[in-house]
Amino acid sequence: MTKTNKKKIIVVGNGMVGYKFCEKLISKNGKDFFDLSVFGEEPRPAYDRVHLSEFFAGKTADDLTLAPLNWYAENNIALYLSDPILSINRENQTILSHHGIELAYDYLVLATGSSAFVPAIEGVEKEGVFVYRTIEDLEMMQSHARKARKGAVIGGGLLGLEAAKALLDLGLSETHVIEFAPRLMPRQIDEAGANLLKNKLENIGLQIHLNKNTRKIEGNGHISGLSFTDETALEVDMLVISAGIRPRDELAKKAGLDVHPRGGILVNENLQTSDNHIFAIGECALVHQMIYGLVAPGYEMAEVLATNLLGGAKSFKPYDMSTKLKLIGVDVGSFGDCFTTNCKTIIYEDNSKGIYKRINISEDGKNLLGGILIGEAEQYNMLLQAVKNATILPPNPEDLLLGARGGKADESAGVMSLPEEAIICSCESVSKMQICEAIEHQGATTFSAIKKCTKAGTGCGGCQPLVKDLIQGVMKAKGMYIRNVLCEHFDHTRQELYDLVKINNLQTYGEVLAMFGKGDGCEVCKPAVASILASLWNDLILKQPTIQDTNDRFLANIQKNGTYSVVPRIAGGEITPEKLIVIGQVAQKYGLYTKITGGQRIDLFGAHLNDLPQIWEELIAAGFESGHAYGKALRTVKSCVGSTWCRFGVQDSVTFAIEVENRYKGLRAPHKLKSAVSGCIRECAEAQSKDFGIIATEKGWNLYVCGNGGAKPQHAHLLITDVSKEDCIRYIDRFLMFYIKTADPLTRTAAWLNKMEGGITYLRAVVVDDVLGIGAQLENEMQTLINNYKCEWKEAVENPETRKRFAYFINAPEKKDETVGFEELRGQKKAKEWI
Repeated sequence: MTKTNKKKIIVVGNGMVGYKFCEKLISKNGKDFFDLSVFGEEPRPAYDRVHLSEFFAGKTADDLTLAPLNWYAENNIALYLSDPILSINRENQTILSHHGIELAYDYLVLATGSSAFVPAIEGVEKEGVFVYRTIEDLEMMQSHARKARKGAVIGGGLLGLEAAKALLDLGLSETHVIEFAPRLMPRQIDEAGANLLKNKLENIGLQIHLNKNTRKIEGNGHISGLSFTDETALEVDMLVISAGIRPRDELAKKAGLDVHPRGGILVNENLQTSDNHIFAIGECALVHQMIYGLVAPGYEMAEVLATNLLGGAKSFKPYDMSTKLKLIGVDVGSFGDCFTTNCKTIIYEDNSKGIYKRINISEDGKNLLGGILIGEAEQYNMLLQAVKNATILPPNPEDLLLGARGGKADESAGVMSLPEEAIICSCESVSKMQICEAIEHQGATTFSAIKKCTKAGTGCGGCQPLVKDLIQGVMKAKGMYIRNVLCEHFDHTRQELYDLVKINNLQTYGEVLAMFGKGDGCEVCKPAVASILASLWNDLILKQPTIQDTNDRFLANIQKNGTYSVVPRIAGGEITPEKLIVIGQVAQKYGLYTKITGGQRIDLFGAHLNDLPQIWEELIAAGFESGHAYGKALRTVKSCVGSTWCRFGVQDSVTFAIEVENRYKGLRAPHKLKSAVSGCIRECAEAQSKDFGIIATEKGWNLYVCGNGGAKPQHAHLLITDVSKEDCIRYIDRFLMFYIKTADPLTRTAAWLNKMEGGITYLRAVVVDDVLGIGAQLENEMQTLINNYKCEWKEAVENPETRKRFAYFINAPEKKDETVGFEELRGQKKAKEWI
């Protein structure tokens, strides 16, 4: 093969894998040796199907496009759109297209992908029934949804739940998921994980129906409902069928190539079909007795074929089908062999937080075999690497789920400990070594730069946390300055953006994006910028339209049945009998479940959305304020009774706790803040497990910082001893403002300190010794926030426009959600499980 005697390659299919093959071939200088032609069935060039649901969140078809038309022209690729191939003449090595184009080939690459599998259900041809596969499908769904009210999805797997998210985004009043199996995602997660996932999805508005076999789609020309084989029915006026995929092998079958009886073009590990000149890659190919329905193995097939056609020697090996994604806001991950029974199993389950984690360990306890993560999947990438690289497990394998003892990270288990050949990005097969070389030799010190240099993170994006950790690890080892930029839309760290917003007196996300960002923003930068604005100006959080957390949006915590909880502030845990009576009266009037919390407050559960303003008004009239239990803000300052009643108390801890809580109430931060004040060293208020805790001594007060409870408990560190009340407040002001200004988004104080160079020694030097000379500035900034405090509940109920948002139905604001149910429990009520 020479440059003067180019061979002809025709690619049939311009999906993600077909495009990736072209890209791989071009990157290996393939255009010097081949003339490349691509035929696509759709009217547009290849686009990102992995993030197809973002179309309903505002992304356009152009935003999803993998490469513009001029890219094909610049690389001498002849692209034929809306022109599917009708036939292959294997004897003459030619193809014939729909538009009558006949071309000869030396090599033919079938990348025809798959189509949506549509079960043989009576009535599938009716108006209002869709599949979820192409941008054209989405455009039709979008048009129909404007006149639809209730939607359903047939299929409770990955694709089905993605389609369910699309219906939620379209604003239908009801969204149902119909699954034939007894649990959701039966191929990826176990029964316990599926049950927890079901509960979480129901909490955000989906209605899940399991063990359901659809018999017929009802309606006269237009869908009006579904009937099932168990004689039940469901009224819907829109249906999306997302029950799996079917390989597009009809062209291969017509050409006489070997195909599997159940679908799929048979290929060997070189992706070669039964014809030596024809190859198949992606979801149309059956290799190792399997159809690979994820993008990463498709990309690997593209790499293998491009390498081999250029004279290399590479084969496609059985591919790991581990996956991590965010399903409608819920993290879900499964990796390795998650269903094996020949193992030891460790399970962590927290139903109150909706977290389920399971890892399977070899019988000898040495290796991780696989696992499942629901609700919280931050360990996914490192756990997957432990499986892939057969890493020897630590003495206490449960640390993989819960964190090391004492809350300290095991540095030997981090990304820097991985072997150089470890694959960090599965979609693009990018190794640790490649990323390290890009950082050290090409100056790629941000995630965006690594994406450009190596393509890592350009596929599903699941490797992003691991790539960022690797960037920081390499830069730290080399003594380089680390810039952990917010996301691809802002080339600034949170700390830099905080200062820029302050200097320029910016008040809204739109202003910040226009001045310092690009694009439309994302689920990472929108809440982060909203948090910065709230931390800077202490203004009503509802003025930030980019807030994405339901709790912040409605100033209350959403519960499992779609109702809300109300937590009034009870500073220091002290409350008068009169206020107790008011809470009881409000609970009785609105039928609320009451419980005393661990933070010495009273939580009122089961409030309907449209009752919230009335409940708040009655509490405000009695002297209560918002407890900010819903926000990344100061939650509680717990106290013991101290010297007022206890014979061991040496200081008045209750009074100090009330002063501290009233000082910092409403303070917005990168994450929630908890505090406590103990009246003596017996420590009944548990101050050493808080973000900042105060313990009385004979001479004054000891101040502890950066403690943490929860799943990864960590003792607080002693910052200073025996200080006066006034000095203690001064140091807390400095500590909190320094944390707010320098912490990354969603980072608790404990994790912030763990990552801080110099640790508690450096923090003490900044806060107590004022080595940076910013002590007075930090105190003044805190005082500004305190002066700007307003009760968010009071602001909301006194603004008629704001009150309007607290309704289930715009046209009937007083109407309750009829799907909400309760059950009796010990003389009160509890949330009824949704069926």
